[in-house]
Amino acid sequence: MTTNQSTRSQIDATNAAFMAAFQRGDSAGLAAVYTEDAQIFPPNAAAMSGKPAIQTFWQGALDMGVAEALLETVDVEADGDTAWEVGKGVLKTKDGGVIDEVKYIVLWKREQGEWKWHRDIWNSSQPVP
Repeated sequence: MTTNQSTRSQIDATNAAFMAAFQRGDSAGLAAVYTEDAQIFPPNAAAMSGKPAIQTFWQGALDMGVAEALLETVDVEADGDTAWEVGKGVLKTKDGGVIDEVKYIVLWKREQGEWKWHRDIWNSSQPVP
């Protein structure tokens, strides 16, 4: 299993779209990177399924002051219409303050020719206070 340059470029572009949507405060844009039947597994919360629930979750994060997400892919592999990514990220406020540093795994799925997030799980890398 390997990841060709085209797949990696598409994954990088989708991640860039997610980060740009955060900067715009656009919860619909955040949800747009997910498949129709996607699931998210946020820390300290129940799993959520489907784009409407995912958009509501991200709107809540925006409303709480998360204004920027910086994602960095550490590793990505693909096999057919499925890929998996391991990464790390930083969530920030409008003034650049760090809210959290996270690690994540995204299971990607090609949907109608586009790579989208299908399962998304992340948790904090910061020590418990």
